[in-house]
Amino acid sequence: MQLPNDFVPNSEFASPQFESLCAELERLSGDLESDGSWPAAQFERLADAGVLGWVIPAEFGGSEVSAEDLTFGYQRMAACCLSTTFVLTQRNGACQRIADSQNADLKSEFLPQLCAGGLFATVGISHLTTSRQHLRKPAVEARQTRNGFVLKGTVPWVTGAAHADYIVTGGTCEDGKQILVALPRTLEGVVIHQPPQLLALNSSQTGSVVLDDVAIKQRFLIAGPVEQVMKRGKGGGDGSLTTSALALGVTAGVLKRLQSESEQRPDLVEIHESLEAERAAVSADMYRMLAAVSPDAEAGLNAESIRQRANSLVLRSSEAYLAASKGAGFTSGHPAERAVREAMFFLVWSCPQPVLTAALREFACVVNG
Repeated sequence: MQLPNDFVPNSEFASPQFESLCAELERLSGDLESDGSWPAAQFERLADAGVLGWVIPAEFGGSEVSAEDLTFGYQRMAACCLSTTFVLTQRNGACQRIADSQNADLKSEFLPQLCAGGLFATVGISHLTTSRQHLRKPAVEARQTRNGFVLKGTVPWVTGAAHADYIVTGGTCEDGKQILVALPRTLEGVVIHQPPQLLALNSSQTGSVVLDDVAIKQRFLIAGPVEQVMKRGKGGGDGSLTTSALALGVTAGVLKRLQSESEQRPDLVEIHESLEAERAAVSADMYRMLAAVSPDAEAGLNAESIRQRANSLVLRSSEAYLAASKGAGFTSGHPAERAVREAMFFLVWSCPQPVLTAALREFACVVNG
């Protein structure tokens, strides 16, 4: 099954209401970047617009949109405000993991409140996927008890931990099996560190959380103990296309600004058209992969190759916009300066080694083969 280059979403995403939401996110995005404030007002608007129900099953009050529509929504919102959209993906990742759990009581208790915006959950799972996998000792150790588990270690990257009611995170047991839990932020032994100053997206307030022998009851268990818990069920992981969707969304926002520049400077028309054609091609391939019946249904398409292309494109597009903006774009607060910093985020966010290696080879102009 193939989709056209310009994927047409369902009516919810093509509505004036959704476009109005995106316009509001774009209007507010500058303030988030300048002072690093948490996007509380943005999330109120997302709740009012029904966005918080996108990944929640209908039985719990959500709209449970298709993967194609969800990806379209992420792209459109990222073009307007990467910070808010990134925080949303972390919240949605937590919701998806809970929704995919076999723990029926946990789902019934949490999902309706998450859908309505009464609870905020986030994820701290990079240590189970891409971060600190080189260490012999697990970043977070899990020990089973009669009533549940005890977690000890450091979760390196958690978005909005200080604002979360629950952190979906996990640890590794002595036998190598892993667990995933909905960790209440207020449990004794949960220590939230002050987020470090980042190159961009400081409003996401992403930092580390230390777990000092935190005892968590069995009722908060989402999955496990099993081998490689993040590869079980839905909710993202290394094969997720979410990161690529956001990279392509940021690219679309940058190219919109570059197009405005080209209206006054004919020499930029060819540059804009070339980058826009590449963006449309990568986006179309991403939707083809989402629509594929099986991973082999579209030859040569996989999440890794799409991520490589999306990463390369967002970096080159932002640099082109900076170059076109000249000295003005090099001043703090200019959209081009911000675009370059935000593009760098995709080099470190859930970036599997093959994607990173491809980027390094491109930087070094190493010819494949």
